[in-house]
Amino acid sequence: MTDARKNYDVIVIGSGPGGYVAAIRAAQLGMSAACVEYEELGGVCLNVGCIPTKALLSSALLVGQLKKARQHGIMLGEMGVDLGPAQKRSRNVASRLVRGIGHLFRKNGVTHIEGYGRLAGGGTVEVQNGDGESQRYHGRNVIIATGSRPRDIPVLIIDGERIWSSTHALFQQEAPAHLVIVGAGAVGIEFADIYAAYGSKVTVVEMLDRILPVEDEEVSQAVARSYKRRGMEILTSTSLQNTEIHDSGVRLTVQDGAGRERVLEADYVLSAVGRVPNIEDIGLERAGVATRDGFVEVSEHMETSVPGIFAIGDCAGPPLLAHKGSHEGIVAVEHIAGAGHGTVDYGNIPNCTYCHPEVASVGLTEAQAREAGHDIEVGRFPWVGNGRALAAGDSEGFLKVIRDTRYSEILGAHIVGPGATELIAEFVVGRHLEATVEEMEKAMHPHPTLSEAVAEGALSALGRAIHI
Repeated sequence: MTDARKNYDVIVIGSGPGGYVAAIRAAQLGMSAACVEYEELGGVCLNVGCIPTKALLSSALLVGQLKKARQHGIMLGEMGVDLGPAQKRSRNVASRLVRGIGHLFRKNGVTHIEGYGRLAGGGTVEVQNGDGESQRYHGRNVIIATGSRPRDIPVLIIDGERIWSSTHALFQQEAPAHLVIVGAGAVGIEFADIYAAYGSKVTVVEMLDRILPVEDEEVSQAVARSYKRRGMEILTSTSLQNTEIHDSGVRLTVQDGAGRERVLEADYVLSAVGRVPNIEDIGLERAGVATRDGFVEVSEHMETSVPGIFAIGDCAGPPLLAHKGSHEGIVAVEHIAGAGHGTVDYGNIPNCTYCHPEVASVGLTEAQAREAGHDIEVGRFPWVGNGRALAAGDSEGFLKVIRDTRYSEILGAHIVGPGATELIAEFVVGRHLEATVEEMEKAMHPHPTLSEAVAEGALSALGRAIHI
């Protein structure tokens, strides 16, 4: 939706999961709202992040399932895989959701201002279009939602040719013979899953002592074992020393924890070493907005050092997660409207990695709970004890619940295996409502379902699991 208006109650710079949600919520609350975006609506998440990646992971999962088709009486003969059609499908999924945001803007009366937005001070936003022409708009309130981009490191500069970012990895039509992935966080581990499924030899290099280092140690170990069984090479406690690009590929020199060097020859390298916020060239200095540790500094209501200017999502600090940005957008807008949404509970943000086996968690790891001085009991329930998981032929992994023995508080929940990224929401809601482990178990779960493992995990933390 476009119009000739120049003044708005709320102007949002950026249309990612934080920005577009903030603009829509502002309109719902009766405020005039505009969203400035110079690329496609939806930001990184919908266009080159969450959504197309999960589409490819769904394709990769199907490849793995088809390899077991004979167990179900399905005779396929010789099976081949081709990354090209899966990549095309992922783009179609992303495009459909991007178009959906445009529809939501029109439905809610949000103005989409096309161009690159910068703060110009005093509530003014200067928007430069593709021809270099600029126009100025005034917002009673301005929300910065400019997101983040892949990080470069000195020994691994992303060039889009031999050295990929996650964006480049999404647009490949063929799986290379050998792909080295540097960084074993969620992004690196998800792409390892995709490319291994489509035939690449995958080597993962991680500087820390385990993959998925923000997860519980047992979860990291379970995924590492699974990946190794699938033929992937996992190099932990290993640092990248040098990268040399040549005509036929990339030569990497790595060093393990004992100081031993090794040379890896790869066709391509995916750099998955993190992201940095997009806060340069958006007028922060001009508007007098303060930063801290490379991010825009904000209050609990997402307001910056300048009254009337807010920041949300990746540019406002970690964790750099889409659902966290959306919640921050709602907090900011409802604070502006005086609707009193409250604040973001940063201790109850779920983490999800959509590899196979899936990984999801919320709250403290076992190590963090012990370090914090809690007297804990830990419950574990393996998927081999769940009838639905066995029936589906997907019983790898476990569910882990950490409870405080004093009040039976759910300190943390960690799931590796089928349905992990869906089931974690039970624990997020439980923690939000301050439920005890006993209450999680007493809530009846249907049989046979994966959700029964939630109750069994809770029972295990009480020392009385039924099915193990």
